[in-house]
Amino acid sequence: MTENTAAQRRWPAWTVPLVAGAAAVAVWLVGAALGVELEARTGAITRSVTVVAVLVAALVVGLAGWGVRALIARLTKGGGEVAWLVLCGVLLLGSLLGAASGTTPGAVAVLMAEHVVVGFVVALGLCRSGQRVTAASTPA
Repeated sequence: MTENTAAQRRWPAWTVPLVAGAAAVAVWLVGAALGVELEARTGAITRSVTVVAVLVAALVVGLAGWGVRALIARLTKGGGEVAWLVLCGVLLLGSLLGAASGTTPGAVAVLMAEHVVVGFVVALGLCRSGQRVTAASTPA
């Protein structure tokens, strides 16, 4: 019997930032369709959260995650999956503090949903990036 292919990554790591960006935009569009004005406070300044800002932020997070995941895989034995997931959890919790800066309860909910969605896509999408899917492990 071959390795469990369901636990292995089935797409290239470079697609993870793209999927994270698409998922973030989808959450933004749902919020906009529901009439939520996405604004966040930074100190005394209130800024509108645009779809471009959401897309760029998700792409940057995905690309940074890809680099950090590759570094962790290289520096640890066994691929460092536990270290990767713990790091992702800590960073996600920290990012939720920023998402709580929304100006309305609806904005806070949408911003938190965006952070959680992007965090999960990056964390789980790159979880098995230290292993490659081989021809022997793919289903026939």
